[in-house]
Amino acid sequence: MTKAKRIFSDMSSPEKLYTPELLGLTVELAEYPAKTSLSFVGDARSPSCGSMLTLNLETDASGHICDLGMAVQACAIGQASAAIFARHAQGKKLADIERMQKELDGWLEHNGALPDWPDIELIATARDFPGRHGAIRLPWQAAQRALTTSP
Repeated sequence: MTKAKRIFSDMSSPEKLYTPELLGLTVELAEYPAKTSLSFVGDARSPSCGSMLTLNLETDASGHICDLGMAVQACAIGQASAAIFARHAQGKKLADIERMQKELDGWLEHNGALPDWPDIELIATARDFPGRHGAIRLPWQAAQRALTTSP
């Protein structure tokens, strides 16, 4: 076997990445359309793949997310990450988003355990694809930007 073939065969395959479960998440975004009437808005863009997400949020009087909508122009990984975020964002506060960002960064860099966010394991195979890490981070980056900007 040539060196090139050996290197290619050792790489993680797209079949491992694009599982039926991951692809199923992408259709969930239809449940979270953009809502420009909400008070908070945050944008994020992945420098590695160009994926973009605009997140509209509303919080209750104690700062918990109570409504959200998104406009997502992203690869399947970014779409799946956005769906996972949206499934479980209600009831979260800025501190929860910031904690998740730190855990996510550590996990993606192989310096930490899988983050404590429900369903995040559905995109766990994407960690082996560094070019997709920016897309995975999008919803938490956008939420953090939205919640630290005054309406």
